[in-house]
Amino acid sequence: MKIMHALFLTFLIVPFVEIYLLLQVGSVIGTFPTVLLVVLTATLGAWLLRQQGFATWNRFQNGLRQGEIPAYEMVEGPVLLVGGALLLTPGFFTDLCGFACLIPAVRRKIADYLIERHLSTTQAGSIFRHTTRDRSVIDGEYEKH
Repeated sequence: MKIMHALFLTFLIVPFVEIYLLLQVGSVIGTFPTVLLVVLTATLGAWLLRQQGFATWNRFQNGLRQGEIPAYEMVEGPVLLVGGALLLTPGFFTDLCGFACLIPAVRRKIADYLIERHLSTTQAGSIFRHTTRDRSVIDGEYEKH
């Protein structure tokens, strides 16, 4: 299935799922508690997003200081961004998906999947691509005096 078809189906189905869940929860606990619960999850999500974002940023900076390429952190950043957007969208299904993006173990699995399936097959020179080198060639610098 093409990405545009998947996005179209997502934008078509998710609002219906959200409306259904909001109506079901509202019929059980009432209108005001449902609205309060949606606001509470958005507030809690924003707080958790801030904490996880700073932790990822610190790991990113530490990796750069140590001379490493912080590949996972570069992928986890956008995953956190998507998670934050989902948490700010009113509804329980999007909140569940957004909170999943904030759990470090789940976020790491998403980053692993994205790196292995989508980013490592890009053009040569990608920081995610694992290339094999000819062991008989020695890299170095030469300076003529």
